[in-house]
Amino acid sequence: MFDSLTDKLTELFSKLRGKGTLSEGDVTAGLREIRLALLEADVHYKVVKELTERIKARAIGEEVLGSLTPGQQVVKIVRDELTATMGGERSPLDLSRSPAVILMVGLQGSGKTTTAAKLAVQLKKEGRKPLLVAADIYRPAAVEQLETLGRDADVPVFTLAEATPPDIVARSLDWAETQLRDIVLVDTAGRLQIDDDMMAEVDEIARVANPSEILLVADAMTGQEAVNIAAAFHDRLGLTGVILTKLDGDARGGAALSIRHLSGCPVKFVGTGEKLEGLEPFHPERMADRILGMGDVLTLIEQAEQTFDQEKAEDLAQRLRKNQFTMQDFLDQMEQMQKMGPLSSIIDRLPGAAKLKTATGPEDEAEVKHSLAILRSMTLEERLNPSIIGGSRKKRIARGSGTQVRDVNRVLARFAEAKRAMKMIGGRRNKGKNPLDAMGLMQ
Repeated sequence: MFDSLTDKLTELFSKLRGKGTLSEGDVTAGLREIRLALLEADVHYKVVKELTERIKARAIGEEVLGSLTPGQQVVKIVRDELTATMGGERSPLDLSRSPAVILMVGLQGSGKTTTAAKLAVQLKKEGRKPLLVAADIYRPAAVEQLETLGRDADVPVFTLAEATPPDIVARSLDWAETQLRDIVLVDTAGRLQIDDDMMAEVDEIARVANPSEILLVADAMTGQEAVNIAAAFHDRLGLTGVILTKLDGDARGGAALSIRHLSGCPVKFVGTGEKLEGLEPFHPERMADRILGMGDVLTLIEQAEQTFDQEKAEDLAQRLRKNQFTMQDFLDQMEQMQKMGPLSSIIDRLPGAAKLKTATGPEDEAEVKHSLAILRSMTLEERLNPSIIGGSRKKRIARGSGTQVRDVNRVLARFAEAKRAMKMIGGRRNKGKNPLDAMGLMQ
């Protein structure tokens, strides 16, 4: 996502920052490159035109041309205007009512059913008690899919055989009240295209449910078409927000940059993977930072806080102080990091991600998986006391993990490096150290 746009803007700003002064001609030339980069990223031409006009109005004034650091001022202006284009600040869900009803609408294939379950997981983490409602009675196996996702998420799913979607929703509200569920997530039926029957049914469901939120689930891979879909749904239903799915794929990012400005609907969440944890709140300012190659460390920290087991972290801190870091700890930390998503998604949120991506690639993802397989093929005794791992044990571990003895040796060497790094971290009380370096994953 945004890789090409980020690369082009990073290169441009590097040139601008290298100049001691900027002329109006420099700014005009830079704006031309920004305009082309945005259009190539599939940002709607109207958004590009208005965005660049606002940047130009500020950039050719005293704020930039009279500044001691004009290149940095241009970057700040572009960041501010990108943030404003995407909504300015995060738009939270309205959950003031109980139960708060959230209607999930969208076209077939946008990932609506999976996203409903992801949102339930997100709300559950916040201490809420969500209920999923299977109101899609048309798509084959849609109800079964939601029931499976509900079991995986440990969230109840309300179903009702031989009933219309409005009746299902009405009965689900009664059930939610008796079971003290404070949020009702309704998975409505999608269609291959927007049609009157589809809209009429959602209208009727909305009349019955009186929802706090009507969220459109749109596929970011469709680019500008996602903007048109959002506008059509908003005109008919009065959307309160959008969830963009598949933003971690090959999407060029145009929908994320265009949808708020053209449809008036804020992006509230973005889908970032296939796992149920792969949904995150949309923060315009953080997304602007990522587009400009500045990273998104705040989201990375929040993910780490949600993912890492606090008791294990505290126990590890105690063990570090006593220099008792073992290969079992090494395995535990790698498994915790894997829960945060692929290594590429972590790197994507670090400042200077473009350079880091050049230094790392798909082979690094494969190496992490091989390392995990090797560690899991060891016995607990071997992980607690790796000095007993001799030649015959290495061969057994290699066979069990589907790797070579040299791969086992590499993991043992990485552990030795990590142990030395952890000893340093323990001595410095964890100040100023990158956990990725400590794990030996960034070498």
